[in-house]
Amino acid sequence: MNKEKAILLKINGELKAIGTPVAPGDAVEEVYPHSPEALEVYRHSAAHLLAQAMIELFPGTQYGVGPAVENGFYYDFLTERPLVEADLDGIGKKMAHLAKQNQPIRREVWTKAQARDYFLEHGQQLKAELLEEKVAGDEVSVFRQGGFVDLCRGPHLPATGLLKHFKLLSVAAAYWKGDEKSHSLQRVYGTVYPDAEGLAEHLRLLKEARERDHRLLGRQLDLFSLQEEAGPGLVYWHPRGARMRHVIETYWKQRHYEGGYELLYTPHIGREWLWQTSGHLNFYKDSMYAPMAIDEMNYYLKPMNCPFHIMVYKSSQRSYRDLPLRWAELGTVYRYERSGTLHGLLRVRGFTQDDAHIICTPGQIDGEILRTLDFSLDLLRAFGFREFKIELSVRDPQVSGKYAGSDAMWIEAEASLVKALTVRQLAYQRMEGEAVFYGPKIDIKIKDALGRFWQCTTIQFDFNMSERFAMKYIGADGAAHQPYMVHRALLGSLERFFGVLIEHYRGFFPLWLAPVQALIAPLNDDCLPYARQVLERLRAAGLRAELDSRSEGVNRKIRDAENQKVPYIIVLGPQEQQQGNISFRIHQQGDQGRIALDDFVQRLKIKIEEKSQNYEVS
Repeated sequence: MNKEKAILLKINGELKAIGTPVAPGDAVEEVYPHSPEALEVYRHSAAHLLAQAMIELFPGTQYGVGPAVENGFYYDFLTERPLVEADLDGIGKKMAHLAKQNQPIRREVWTKAQARDYFLEHGQQLKAELLEEKVAGDEVSVFRQGGFVDLCRGPHLPATGLLKHFKLLSVAAAYWKGDEKSHSLQRVYGTVYPDAEGLAEHLRLLKEARERDHRLLGRQLDLFSLQEEAGPGLVYWHPRGARMRHVIETYWKQRHYEGGYELLYTPHIGREWLWQTSGHLNFYKDSMYAPMAIDEMNYYLKPMNCPFHIMVYKSSQRSYRDLPLRWAELGTVYRYERSGTLHGLLRVRGFTQDDAHIICTPGQIDGEILRTLDFSLDLLRAFGFREFKIELSVRDPQVSGKYAGSDAMWIEAEASLVKALTVRQLAYQRMEGEAVFYGPKIDIKIKDALGRFWQCTTIQFDFNMSERFAMKYIGADGAAHQPYMVHRALLGSLERFFGVLIEHYRGFFPLWLAPVQALIAPLNDDCLPYARQVLERLRAAGLRAELDSRSEGVNRKIRDAENQKVPYIIVLGPQEQQQGNISFRIHQQGDQGRIALDDFVQRLKIKIEEKSQNYEVS
């Protein structure tokens, strides 16, 4: 028997407050604090508690929006002065005080005029503005706790007393409605859980996430940098990061050739006509860089690779015998992202997509989708990811006239995606109405070492561009037909995937990916000649090795190599030199003893070939 007290009711599948009238025949279920549905309600209620605390602590503050988000909540405020991290402690104490009062949280229905008058009377112009924009009818739902009232559909917890286990995490700048020309707001982030154990575990994961932050490790391991003065959101790959990128790209290309793909290289800029035809200038211009005038014509940096691949397709007449065509490109694209949204490698302005386009006949589509799905998962597993979340985005069946392509094409495309997932017995979440206007898609998210999911692979139909560019092939009947075109990115972008790899492995990469696989630490200068011979042998075998020839002591060299997360540290002294072997250490595992150099090389090569996650040399 559940000893917890129910905090909500689920009536006919919809969350409601305790005490909501129940009609005969209604399906009623009690919702307890640790149920899957409860956490978002806790987060939403904590956001209201935060706003209430802010209003009482800082009179004159306006509260904007405060949603529940993944792993927590935030609220945006227009304040008389900027908030700083030191303010969070006081705000948190005020929230705790209000929680102890156990104020009832009640839903009320007001007229729109009543709500407008209330918010204007209390100096809440932002809320009055939202009221006019978001509420179409004459009635509006508000929630009251103590003297605080907020626009909200709910549901909420029954009282503030349930909000005992929360933590305010950070404060950041934001813009009202995301408009840089509008009010500059203060966004306060927090998290909340039904119990102390849940909060403690989440804070532990946050601490570990900070220690895994790819921006911190990128500097520590000398992999990449971002140079604000030279242009924000643009990545500079340092030698070690470039080595790792080369390994990823080389493997990616090898797998694509083996999978029946051909590689393309396309320009970085294109004439205005190209982007008008593709539709980017109509629907995507705000995310494109400004044009540059060349020979009195406008050219744009490419935000996507697709139109260029289509131009290659249209360079000659195509027959059904030529299809399917599988064309892939590591193509660098440029998109304008607002400065406040940039985040290390995860959100940049110039990035390389591992794009591919599959152009085929309707009869080939089932096989191509299944082949692409298998390829995607196999490639992601090679990088060490084993758990996935799959989403199928389809059109809204209640909305017509919004989507490119015929009903028959949409039905056939969706059936192909479903069939591939079903054949491989892959669980997926169906996302009604989440398809973009030009076709349904599969999104694959990878789960990292901290249990976070990252969007990587997209398998996306496109009925729009093939039509806009009048793509045709000559069928067996001698007539011209429109081919099916599928966009496909496996890693998403190299920059973002690289950032995810850093955080997933905490910078200690599998041997096949590590930018430096072995570092040689001679005991003294007398051992340098032998150390150089060992270095030459390792590099001749294709291993990425470096020699620390500094005059520092060997313990310092070992400590520095450990900080650089080098998998193998080879220590060479007089005995190793005399016997012609090596001593070696494994990162964080200490001394492993002596081994013949040729044996060491062969065993490492096997581990690299197998893409092993294990560093034991046996």
